Amino acid sequence: MGDTGRRAIVSGSEFEERIGYARAVVDGDRVYVSGTTGFDYATMTIPDGVVEQAEQCLRNIEAALDEAGCTFADVLRVRYLLPAREDFEPCWPVLRRRFGEVRPAATMQVCELADPRMRIEIEVDARRGSGGRPHGGG
Repeated sequence: MGDTGRRAIVSGSEFEERIGYARAVVDGDRVYVSGTTGFDYATMTIPDGVVEQAEQCLRNIEAALDEAGCTFADVLRVRYLLPAREDFEPCWPVLRRRFGEVRPAATMQVCELADPRMRIEIEVDARRGSGGRPHGGG
């Protein structure tokens, strides 16, 4: 089967099962990664600090992108959601390490998140093969 069609990627997060969504959806060469928080899905624990949560968000997103056959280099758009605007700037160095060379379109929004322990949520859209690593078929 080729690279066309739609498929869901699940991470094992209890939220995906309870709410009814996928960590990511691949549709042809497009990859849509759901808003991803700082939970470690293996243990369903979340660190207290916003920077540590941002790092875990990016690890979770990286796992979904990898399963979809792409990398951060393929990310076209990123959205950052935070309950406290003052928490955003401390995350900038972590975010720059992943996106500094990629330069995706980006939006930051201040809003409440689903769980008061969550201090940042990150969502990305990517296109396979648009960045540094071409994807293979198969």
